Amino acid sequence: MQAKKRYLLVSLGACLLLLAYLWGVQIGEFHHQSHHLYKVAQGPGLAGPRWPEWSHSLQAYLDGAEQEEDGPLVIHQHSSPRERREIRNNIYKSRRCRMDTCFDFSLCRRGFKVYVYPEAKGEKISESYQKILTAVQESRFHTADPREACLFVLSVDTLDRDQLSAQYVHNVRAKIQSLPSWNDGRNHLIFNLYSGTWPDYTEELGFDIGQAMLAKASVDVDNFRPRFDVSIPLFSKDHAQKGGDKGHLTLNNVPPSRKYLLVFKGKRYLTGIGSETRNALYHIHNGDDIILLTTCKHGKDWEKHKDGRCDHDNEEYTKFGYQELLHNSSFCLVPRGRRLGSFRFLEALQAACIPVLLSNGWELPFSEVIDWSKAVIIGDERLLLQIPSITRSVDHDKILALRQQTQFLWDAYFSSVAKIVLTTLEIIQDRVNSHISRSRLMWNSLPGGLYTLPEFSTDPSLFPFYFSTLGKSPSLEFTAVVQVLTPLQSQLQPVVKLIIAVAKSKFCAQIIVLWNCDKPLPPRSKWPTTSVPITVIEGERKTMSSRFFPHDAIRTDAVLSLDEDSVLSTNEVDFAFIVWHSFPDRIVGYPARSHYWDAGKARWGYTSKWTNEYSMVLTGAAFYHRYYHYLYTHYLPASLLGMVDQMANCEDILMNFLVSAVTKLPPIKVTQKKQYKETMMQQGSKTSRWADPDHFAQRQTCMNSFSGWFGFMPLLHSQMRLDPVLFKDQVSILRKKYRDIERL
Repeated sequence: MQAKKRYLLVSLGACLLLLAYLWGVQIGEFHHQSHHLYKVAQGPGLAGPRWPEWSHSLQAYLDGAEQEEDGPLVIHQHSSPRERREIRNNIYKSRRCRMDTCFDFSLCRRGFKVYVYPEAKGEKISESYQKILTAVQESRFHTADPREACLFVLSVDTLDRDQLSAQYVHNVRAKIQSLPSWNDGRNHLIFNLYSGTWPDYTEELGFDIGQAMLAKASVDVDNFRPRFDVSIPLFSKDHAQKGGDKGHLTLNNVPPSRKYLLVFKGKRYLTGIGSETRNALYHIHNGDDIILLTTCKHGKDWEKHKDGRCDHDNEEYTKFGYQELLHNSSFCLVPRGRRLGSFRFLEALQAACIPVLLSNGWELPFSEVIDWSKAVIIGDERLLLQIPSITRSVDHDKILALRQQTQFLWDAYFSSVAKIVLTTLEIIQDRVNSHISRSRLMWNSLPGGLYTLPEFSTDPSLFPFYFSTLGKSPSLEFTAVVQVLTPLQSQLQPVVKLIIAVAKSKFCAQIIVLWNCDKPLPPRSKWPTTSVPITVIEGERKTMSSRFFPHDAIRTDAVLSLDEDSVLSTNEVDFAFIVWHSFPDRIVGYPARSHYWDAGKARWGYTSKWTNEYSMVLTGAAFYHRYYHYLYTHYLPASLLGMVDQMANCEDILMNFLVSAVTKLPPIKVTQKKQYKETMMQQGSKTSRWADPDHFAQRQTCMNSFSGWFGFMPLLHSQMRLDPVLFKDQVSILRKKYRDIERL
């Protein structure tokens, strides 16, 4: 009996000890979570070191403080306990999101299409968010049918989630959860520029994003979900919708170094979360080649909090203009502000001022595809005193290379809201279609990812832009594509003579005739007999744009585009091809035209007058790379192609706009026989469309419609004309390679 009592007491004691142990574990976890939430509420909500309250002692700045163990939770300090628990659970769930766990690829079977929800009546949308929505709706990915959509974009403005902002939208959670396709955020993209509010400025958005992707500015690496979210740059409400201003690096900008080595001009924060780095800049400011200026004079009650340096700093601040510093310095300091990102980043890129980043834990914009080591200096906030020596150690060649890359990146991805949005969508498309995604080479070198469509190819050597980079050359053959609009009735017609002359070229691989005539196709016996194959393709859609369709039959790099009434000799064809072979990314040809700005009518004009300058080479007799057929057909919007087809005009101008926009270079004109102008005039007086009195009026309209869609005028003037070597020299005729050109 006593033994049974002893066993019962021992068992009871063991149970009590087990319960006590489990209770202790639970209490420990609670304290750990509470401690973590407290740190987030009091701290900046950013990864990396927790900086001490600033004192004027430099030693305090250098000492730093303890490192946080985990990334911070995005929980606002004013949230209720219940809201905190709910948000915390959702965050833990969404943090695990990746494309293979939170994205439904089955919705993308019909291609990568993006749907924008219709705007709710009375819903307020900021100017910046309207630009984003417009960019999506004007992109090649947009669909008006949600059943076709692979990706969904909210019409609810989520850009500014600072509760103190006038742009803050309330009840976002209820609005998005009522959307018919929300599905806990799957396949949804949420744009955000500002998150959190004073004084902690966490990354809280104030609503549950579920399984949606974030396109977010100032994002912390610990909260960023790699290959799921997209880091975007912080841009102002004045950022251009499309086009955008050009970069400030000029070709004659030598030597590469500028008046100042390193500059910064911006706010210094006295209260709330802010960059302690800005408080320490005066330690390396020397007033000579390092100009680092801060001001306390911002906010309503700055004077209540000003310290002993404020008056002196404010006085120095007014002595230098920001733009003057920006455009006359080799390096621009970009420290964090209230948040990780800063407007200074894009401003420095545009100014060709190499950004020196001091924002530990910032996931740089589009870091998934952009190699930022080629354009910026990434510093460490804890090593501020090393920045002067780091920047002084960069040699002139490196400075020039970095500055050139800032200009490429600015123009390719950041100069307008449309480019920022399109880059975001293209990155997501590459994830969805990972088997045909772009390479890093294509993203980080001209012309950039927006103009190198992976649907054409994933092999850079098949694009006209990378031959020299890869040490390759285009093939030594071309395909002639002749557009025929009139019936073939006689062997004496210009088109027959043209085909015979082109076929005699030693570089011609084949001739493709696009039969866009309303009359029936003539029998094969009507076509001339040539040494190269002739393929006739009947136009299913007899439109002007169909001449640039990327037919599978075109296998050569080079395309010779020809109008049926073009007059060319074999020598002219050969010479133009040899010139194109050296410039495979450009249009190379014979008939040239130009554009001009008509100040009286405040619009662009078009002229065919023969002058010393030109900006277009018409595709009635021109070489270009076959990729431009694909780009013309699949990149340009249906509205522009429809305009061309309706007018039956301007397709050649549109192709010139496209190629110049991609290359940032003018076309190349080659020497032209003396009779060409008179021949065209004679033909124009009979059957050519050039005789139409409305022809030039239509082309004026096209010029302005095209420039409106691109957002800028891409055409560039040139005075260069390439002639055969020794063409005009007084030497033996036997030494002249293209002597028929002179005879003509």
